[in-house]
Amino acid sequence: MTRPLKFFVLRPILFALASGAMLLTGTTLLLAAPPTDLPPYDVVGVIEGEAIVVSGPMNVEVVKGQARTTLRSGSDVRVNSGQARIDLVEGGNIVICGPAHFSVLKSASALTVALDSGTIHAYIKREPTLTVYTAQVQAMPVAIGDGPEDLLVGFDAAGALCVRAVSGAVRLEQQFTGQSAIVPQSGDVLIANGQLDTLRTTSGQCSCELQVEKASPPPAPPATTPEVGVLASNEDNRKKQVETTPRPQPPAEQKVAAKQEPIYQVFMPPLAYDLSTKVQPDFDPKFVTLVRRVRVRSTLTFKGRVEGDPVVVASKAAPPNSAAAGPLLNQQSPPKPAAPNQNDSWLNRVRNFFRRLWTRNS
Repeated sequence: MTRPLKFFVLRPILFALASGAMLLTGTTLLLAAPPTDLPPYDVVGVIEGEAIVVSGPMNVEVVKGQARTTLRSGSDVRVNSGQARIDLVEGGNIVICGPAHFSVLKSASALTVALDSGTIHAYIKREPTLTVYTAQVQAMPVAIGDGPEDLLVGFDAAGALCVRAVSGAVRLEQQFTGQSAIVPQSGDVLIANGQLDTLRTTSGQCSCELQVEKASPPPAPPATTPEVGVLASNEDNRKKQVETTPRPQPPAEQKVAAKQEPIYQVFMPPLAYDLSTKVQPDFDPKFVTLVRRVRVRSTLTFKGRVEGDPVVVASKAAPPNSAAAGPLLNQQSPPKPAAPNQNDSWLNRVRNFFRRLWTRNS
């Protein structure tokens, strides 16, 4: 009877202990599981480009009918031509100008780009910590304050390494000798054969435009003010009538023809210099020629016809000969008898007839 009594007494205690252990195990598993909305620690970012080849770890998904490639740690990328763009998960981006070949490695917040050929232009706000490795030199951007990190690393046509610090500084280190140098902000240097001793400043040796998209704030809506309608006064109507009345346009200014004046040119004989004589001979003014150039205007000739009936003009008698008229100038010519009036009436003619008859009889 003792054993069953002990079992019933200990059963609630064992049940409570088992429940606590299960609750503790579930809480531990819940805390250990990573959040589903955060990307994995080895995800680098999404790459886009027209002529790219990606090998190694990656994720490919279709979004709105387009393939989307996500680079992971260990991805190997080859850009055959044009440009490629990597949008980093932490923010910022990397533009690659082809032809280029590189690989990416990521551990936590550290990103390493092993550049074999080509040019990259990186723009990083705060994370990740970027390091660009080449065959002999490694480049690490150094932020100034809270400013972004903007750098360009690449190879020119001759194979020399060019580094440009657009925003912030860049620390260069030789992998074999440990020698280091700092490229200040806005600095542009060129390194030949991977030796920092050959470092020299240059300008625009390598170029790879960085496409940074800045979201512009939406335009503010125009402020609306309430309008109150009132009746127009006589003065307002008069002003409106004056404004609508077309104003006469001023007559166009007639262009005054430029006055063409004669052009004078003086032609002189060539000057000579004789080294053996102290006094140089003067030129002969007989050989100086003055040329006057003018533009001859053509004579104006009007051609046409006169419309209407011709007008007959009575010709005047020719003046008498000066030799014959000489002695007659002082003589007074007798007065000429008056010409009979051709417009006499019939009564005057009868009267003249009888007067002649009486004169003969007498």
